[in-house]
Amino acid sequence: MPSVAVIGASNSPGKFGNKAVRAYRRQGWTVFPVNPREAATREAATREAATIEGLKVYPTIEDIPQRVDRVALYVPPEVGVTLLPAIARKGPGELFVNPGAESDALLDMADKLGLNFIQACAIVDIGERP
Repeated sequence: MPSVAVIGASNSPGKFGNKAVRAYRRQGWTVFPVNPREAATREAATREAATIEGLKVYPTIEDIPQRVDRVALYVPPEVGVTLLPAIARKGPGELFVNPGAESDALLDMADKLGLNFIQACAIVDIGERP
């Protein structure tokens, strides 16, 4: 079963970071939601692990305990560009840079880091409709 890290995962059903988590799960992927704010806020308030759609939320991609096949990026480009070195260290097979997450600087850095990036909607790629 393929795996995906959804960076910018959200508990808000209307946000694409949540739609992606649900879409990948429906398609049988192993999903790792990544969102430092969701993780910190929930854990501070309840002392329990944060979850999105019933899945443990990881503060960073580096906290995921295994390699992932794909990373789906759902954060603004100025945030995404700071995450690229950690994404590259994780060694995903591909990085989906979703609409709104792209910038020339982000794409240039992804290329320099040797990431196999695809500038497209990851949800559509797996046969779902956002």
